[in-house]
Amino acid sequence: MTKILITLACVVFSSLSIAKDRLEIYQDYDIGTEIMVMTTVKVDPNMEDVYLAGLTQSWVKAVKIQKELGFIKDWKIYGSDLPVSGDFNMLLVVTMASGADLEPKKAKYDAFIKKWSESDKQISDEISAKYPEVRTLTGEYRMREIILK
Repeated sequence: MTKILITLACVVFSSLSIAKDRLEIYQDYDIGTEIMVMTTVKVDPNMEDVYLAGLTQSWVKAVKIQKELGFIKDWKIYGSDLPVSGDFNMLLVVTMASGADLEPKKAKYDAFIKKWSESDKQISDEISAKYPEVRTLTGEYRMREIILK
């Protein structure tokens, strides 16, 4: 029994000595190519539906066009089940296939403007001017997946 305990202790201590205290990129983990741009929003209590109604005529309309044109991979809106806790209660998320999709390009701009009418711009500007009455932007983040090996 003593020999078993000593052997077990040796195995445990030897495995602890080879454990890493930090990981190395590309050796222990990879970085994904997709990029998620997330905007955190604090929507005032009982104003979520008002804010969402405005988003459908502005931000949602714009990201739908961008997805249709292939400029972004996807978009999503997340709302908190606990809307009055924390620094934000809503996330606006846009996913891009790679960092190259973030680069400005005149051809992309022209294609978007061709689909984004003057009335779309006017409606979006009017709605956006009212947003401070119902929400506060609390942060913006650019995230990549970390893929552990």
